[in-house]
Amino acid sequence: MPELVAPQLVVNSRMIYFGWVPAEPDAVAALVPDGLKPMANRQVFMNQYVVDRPEQTSGFGAYSLTYIGPDLEDAYAPDGVTPGRWWTHYFNSSAVVREYAAARGVPATPGRTTIEVEGKTLVATTESDGVPVIRTTARVGHTGTEVSRGQLRYITEVGGQRISGIYPFVAEPVDPFEIVSLEFLDPSHSVYALRPADPLQIVWGFYSPRSSFTYPGGESVMD
Repeated sequence: MPELVAPQLVVNSRMIYFGWVPAEPDAVAALVPDGLKPMANRQVFMNQYVVDRPEQTSGFGAYSLTYIGPDLEDAYAPDGVTPGRWWTHYFNSSAVVREYAAARGVPATPGRTTIEVEGKTLVATTESDGVPVIRTTARVGHTGTEVSRGQLRYITEVGGQRISGIYPFVAEPVDPFEIVSLEFLDPSHSVYALRPADPLQIVWGFYSPRSSFTYPGGESVMD
């Protein structure tokens, strides 16, 4: 198989992506490296998604992924509004994708994500090395008439240099959408530091059965 080069295209993934206020703001802030700034409320983002068929990707093949980390101030996406993001965990089912991501500074480790929808209930479960660590339950409707599109910014570190990656996306979110519960299942796992406050405070989010993006669209070295 030829070496994968950037960018790579993924179409029509099944994706639930949202953010919340954490239970331990100081623990989240401690995960942000020097030179980057967490949001004032220390909010956390998480994306759980599944790519069901190889034909949905330009080279990755089928895979599933959950990634998570703190949102950043003063490192916004090109729209000037959406926070930049720093990955702390990246649970990926594909060795091919893990290798591609790790070469770009992503903390990729083995993991598996499932998304099951029965009626109006969605359950997304994330496993790390075969152990369930996160479970999201949401109420979801049918795909609405709106289309979400834009670019996200993720920051990584490679060879001592900070890299800014711009990731364009197009998604068809469902309506209605509501996060019912977010459970962090393994207190011994390092991702437990990112668990949500009680009561749950969701700050944004969507579910889309058809979410497409490039990975990444453009990379540059930060000053």
